[in-house]
Amino acid sequence: MLNIYRCLTFFLFPLILIIIYLRSFFNKEDKYRYKEKIFSSFFKANRNNNKKLFWFHVASIGELLSILPLIEEINFLNKNIEFLITTVTLSSANLLKKKLHTYSKINITHRFFPLDVWHLSNNFLNEWKPDLVCFVDSEIWPNFLFDIKKKKIPLVLINGRVTKKTFNRWNIFPNFARKVFDNFDLCLACSNNSNNNLKRLKVRNLHNIGNLKFSVKIKKENLSDASKKVLDNFKVWCAASTHEGEEMIILESQLEIKKIYKNILTIIIPRHINRISRIKKLTDKFNLKSQILNGNDVIDGDREILIINSFGVLFEYFNYCKNIFIGKSLIKKLELVGGQNPIEAAKHGCRIYHGPYVYNFKEVYDFFKSNGISEQINDGKDLAEKIIVNFRSSEEVNNQNLSFLSNYGDKILKQTIEELNKLSIIKNENL
Repeated sequence: MLNIYRCLTFFLFPLILIIIYLRSFFNKEDKYRYKEKIFSSFFKANRNNNKKLFWFHVASIGELLSILPLIEEINFLNKNIEFLITTVTLSSANLLKKKLHTYSKINITHRFFPLDVWHLSNNFLNEWKPDLVCFVDSEIWPNFLFDIKKKKIPLVLINGRVTKKTFNRWNIFPNFARKVFDNFDLCLACSNNSNNNLKRLKVRNLHNIGNLKFSVKIKKENLSDASKKVLDNFKVWCAASTHEGEEMIILESQLEIKKIYKNILTIIIPRHINRISRIKKLTDKFNLKSQILNGNDVIDGDREILIINSFGVLFEYFNYCKNIFIGKSLIKKLELVGGQNPIEAAKHGCRIYHGPYVYNFKEVYDFFKSNGISEQINDGKDLAEKIIVNFRSSEEVNNQNLSFLSNYGDKILKQTIEELNKLSIIKNENL
């Protein structure tokens, strides 16, 4: 089966190469660095061979944020380690670029993850020669995994997530699936469901320690004084990580809330900013005064809707707004892939609202619901009613929830480090 997979990826390589090249023209790939995904000559290892290199591969923003505290902790324990982070999406690369100044004392290099084609995986490993490889969440790429195992490099699945849907896909070829997952020396599951599915795949050295995304260190990021001065004149709430179709529901909520609060302002932060102009046209159809906010633009004090057109600003608005709707949860057609990560908003003390379709984060939302942190809404009117109620009550941050989530995240981070140490990968120089 591996040979069939390698043949398929080899023959599909020219087509995918063309697709990536075309995507660069639509700003869906980095116009200059997209070649890191498809050409070995652009791998360009940048490492000190006298130090260990730990390679972390993540798909996108949520996974990226989850590993930064882990990298920070490993660096604290051992300064003789460098870090390579590979990502798939352009948004995660842009965010890491912004975040690296915060981690300037840690030697972190970013590259885009190459296509899972045998000659690329083999050349990438030969170029970088990592001492540890950590694939995060649901990033399972057979050519890379088998090549890593062949080169006898310790391989770990961190925050492993295998949903029922993912398990059913792997189970079409059960023998191949078990051989793929058998490459991991250590698997750390993110939830009870993922742990059970990984057990069914007969992985070795499996531990269910919880979702590493709870360990994200929240560094409070404040809006500019000028922005706060404008927003302080309004009742403000935020719709984050919205997908197409949800903005219409958000605007319906805006109109409902406006019946009670004339000074209501809604901040929309779409998951994909290439839809900004379409969202602006939609606000015009609703006769709502809106502004597309780019970078350091000054907020117009006469607006009802702000549409955020920049990356890496979620925390600024989470820190300011205490009513947050998390998107990709109200669209029926996304039922089996629904849900965006609500953890960062919760760790800012926000009251979280979401639709019924949160398949990807069901256990997290169930956990939040049981602790009074989140509520499900079913439509725009329902959302408006709950926000109005919350506006009437205290908007103070729930310090008890914040303390609870912080301790819970620290525990997961500590257990992750302990499991890695059992592989004798990290030598704790400070003990």
